[in-house]
Amino acid sequence: MPAKGKHRRPKSRSLTRGLVAAGTGGAALALPLIGGTAAQAAPAAAPVAVERAAAPATTVAAAAQAVAQKAGTVTYSVVAGDSLYKIAEEHSLNGGWKQLYKDNRKAVGADPALIHPGLELTIGAKANAKAEPKAKAKAAPKAAEKAETSERAADTARADRSERKSAPAAQAAAAPAKPAYANNLDGWIRESLDIMGRHGIPGSYEGIHRNIMRESSGNPLAINNWDINAVNGTPSKGLLQVIQPTFDAYHVEGTSFDLYDPVANITAACNYAADRYGSIDNVNGPY
Repeated sequence: MPAKGKHRRPKSRSLTRGLVAAGTGGAALALPLIGGTAAQAAPAAAPVAVERAAAPATTVAAAAQAVAQKAGTVTYSVVAGDSLYKIAEEHSLNGGWKQLYKDNRKAVGADPALIHPGLELTIGAKANAKAEPKAKAKAAPKAAEKAETSERAADTARADRSERKSAPAAQAAAAPAKPAYANNLDGWIRESLDIMGRHGIPGSYEGIHRNIMRESSGNPLAINNWDINAVNGTPSKGLLQVIQPTFDAYHVEGTSFDLYDPVANITAACNYAADRYGSIDNVNGPY
């Protein structure tokens, strides 16, 4: 920020008056002559005024840019052929298309598969971040002593509770950790296979992957708006192109009730395929 300075108003100088003789065919006209010092003062003030007026606008623009950079957000305008999955992949967004949809649900609407060109999306939004409260002023000596006594009593109580709970906590620590799955097609298939294994649903990685690539090319938001199911008002959706009634009928406990959820979609579709064809591995075309 530029340092403030005092602007001294220049002292007025007395106008220099004189007479200039102008030739007009032999006659002389006496014209008053005014010194240039006063005449040049007014134009010099204009740039100063402009500079002062422009400074706040420049400061505001710079501040807005700094806030945007600090927030780490990007505004993206949807173009033809886009999907939330594709946009999230291109921007390497943590949380994938689900986070992108969550951040822009008000703009997108109820169906994450329907986005139109020109729609403005915010990528990397940090929703409702709250500032840390400021530290309180130090209490008076007596109040501080009372607080210290209370804190010692609280520490003792916490130690007692911790000791009583130590055995269950040790057992929980010894339990195997839940596998971490990548938020991509490979991770979705592997998580679905683990769930299928617990529920006795047959199927292999290769069989699931092969059918996904044929049905949706790996896009969890894929939707078919042209076949007979779409005509009947129940379009096929998701990685394995499942219609809502089939998804509801073959939904597997422990997975999301969102048909677009990749793991829920795969698991329900494999459950249906097992019931009708014996296994998703036996499916090699529309099913």
